[in-house]
Amino acid sequence: MTLSIDADMLVNSTYSSPYGFLKNLQGCRKGDEVEGIHNLKLYLSHYGYLNYQTNPNITDPKKDQFDEDLEVALKSYQVFYQLNATGTLDAPTLSMMLMPRCGFPDKEGHNHSNGPLHIVSHYSFFRGRPKWPRSKRRLTYGFGPRFNTEAMPPVVRAFRKWTTASRYFSFSRARTYARADLKISFQRGDHGDGTPFTGRDLAHAFVPTDGRLHFNADIIWAIGAVPNAFDIESVALHEIGHLLGLNHSRVKNAIMFSGLSSGVTKGLNSDDIRGIRALYRR
Repeated sequence: MTLSIDADMLVNSTYSSPYGFLKNLQGCRKGDEVEGIHNLKLYLSHYGYLNYQTNPNITDPKKDQFDEDLEVALKSYQVFYQLNATGTLDAPTLSMMLMPRCGFPDKEGHNHSNGPLHIVSHYSFFRGRPKWPRSKRRLTYGFGPRFNTEAMPPVVRAFRKWTTASRYFSFSRARTYARADLKISFQRGDHGDGTPFTGRDLAHAFVPTDGRLHFNADIIWAIGAVPNAFDIESVALHEIGHLLGLNHSRVKNAIMFSGLSSGVTKGLNSDDIRGIRALYRR
């Protein structure tokens, strides 16, 4: 079943990706000058692979030039997703970029290298390994104003699955949203947290001990596998992983893999379980 979110929060219409322009760039490589390449730079910057906004030594990001820095960034993206590091926007890379995904960057600090993330196996932690203190093993959650009541049970199920997987945390609903450790809401566009929803972002969440989880209100949400809609429990599982301190995994079957196709459901993978237990190992 699809979820009917409050009309003020959700326009329940076909979701059109602003990253459709990428299809016109397939085959682009270093040295090319093609209209739309500047948007590829912005895409890679948004997910942590480029530093065009702050590095004064890099050429104008508004120019449609496939320069060396863009090639390095694209190779870094390809390495992260275990694609052939061709430095060319080939078909497999294009397919990955067009997949709806978590809005949280794959890398911190817009760095080309694979160094900023602590990689063990395929799961990863954030720089500095932020996590909840031992005094906060029992976390509370709250749903924001006008949060659809039909969407609550699948999110609660996601918390229960993390309780079992972690062997560390328990979760309960707070008496008030304001007092909750974890605050869950629907948001849209630029909603004031510094990370506006763009492209095919399904949701995002912040690292410990921030506690905010935002679902994109411009997405058609569903409970279970529904064509052309996104399973809210699967996305909640992913974002709760971020709330607990896990970054993106390179394992496609892991819940912490950044992408999720419509009409499918996912559960916790052994990689996710190893990751959360490693992070909170005594």
